[in-house]
Amino acid sequence: MAQSEPKKKLPRKALPADARIETLAVREGLPASPWGENSEALFLTSSFTHPDAATAAARFANEEEAFVYSRFTNPTTMMFERRLAALEGTEAAIGTASGMSAILLMIMGLLKAGDHVICSRSVFGATIVLFEREFGKFGVETTFVSQTDLSEWRAAVKPNTKLLFAETPSNPLTEVCDIQALADIAHANGALLAVDNCFCTPAIQQPVKMGADLIIHSGTKYLDGQGRVLAGAICGSDKLINGTFMPVMRGAGMSLSPFNAWIVLKGLETLAIRMAAQSANAMKLAQWLEQQPAVDKVYYPGLPSHPQHELAMKQQNGCGGAVVSFTAKAGQGADAAALRKAAFHVIDHTQLCSITANLGDTKTLITHPASTSHGRLAEEQRLAAGITQGMIRISVGLEHIDDLTADLARGLDSLHV
Repeated sequence: MAQSEPKKKLPRKALPADARIETLAVREGLPASPWGENSEALFLTSSFTHPDAATAAARFANEEEAFVYSRFTNPTTMMFERRLAALEGTEAAIGTASGMSAILLMIMGLLKAGDHVICSRSVFGATIVLFEREFGKFGVETTFVSQTDLSEWRAAVKPNTKLLFAETPSNPLTEVCDIQALADIAHANGALLAVDNCFCTPAIQQPVKMGADLIIHSGTKYLDGQGRVLAGAICGSDKLINGTFMPVMRGAGMSLSPFNAWIVLKGLETLAIRMAAQSANAMKLAQWLEQQPAVDKVYYPGLPSHPQHELAMKQQNGCGGAVVSFTAKAGQGADAAALRKAAFHVIDHTQLCSITANLGDTKTLITHPASTSHGRLAEEQRLAAGITQGMIRISVGLEHIDDLTADLARGLDSLHV
């Protein structure tokens, strides 16, 4: 391709430049095919044909943006990527097979042996394992710090620090970090800030507006919203997405399947209204839990009692999100075994809530983090992150709030505290 010849690009859907997030969630993507379908098409094909050998060569050489092979280019997947990028306010996005594969792709694209990462110790348990154990084997060092103590983040910076990683609100304590402050620390030291936006989604929070460079998603959660498929994504600049991560995706293949991309694409259409309704339910549930004698403490950013309430309301568009965690009482001086027994008692007495470690479903889900999502961590790691054996996490769904409180009351009211 001649130096002055611009790269051929795929067309974009014609939308108003000032279209709001609710409109983008329904309309952004690729133009319709010649058949004029109104609902986005599902392209179940492994490869794509070319009009001639020269065009095939140009496309494989990345001289022309086109669909080549579904491991890294597919129309359905691109529609999902364009829509999510538009919602997050980033230039581009890349879909992955799961949320964890999005983090894997990010690490593989950005880091090498000898590099250093600073990560909140309050992130999802599998994320801690991936940074500490799996990439520790390859010479990538990770320092885990307090989610909320900026002095710890600053003190952890080294000359070889390349990435700061946070999840806000965190899982399961719903701790909220100051995104802008972390971005300032990262950029002052030549590093990038990545934010896992799984709990809030762009319907509630857009970290790029507060200085984040990369946004990580588990599309398995609220983006799909109905617990149907696995999916993930990274959102960021075109330079990072297409210049750094796409070559890794092309070789490593942690690809998002077109079918799963289509499911999440359709889920995005109702994201804003689902998040509003589920967050409203969560707020009512959190307020109810605070009044229960058998509840020791409630963790929910929408409550004034939450340590980062004001920051959460500023960063999260005045919304607390749809995840509530709380600790059940087990009597004065109760040890870890007693706390675990109390938590299990509450969980096992539910009839409506689904006992599963997933979150983001329209169905309310309940789990014991210390033995599920964070079960692979050592007890010291869990306690350092504030996760006790008495903690219960609830991903609040769309059921009637009175039915949810009645479901939890069965276990709470029968606890002997």
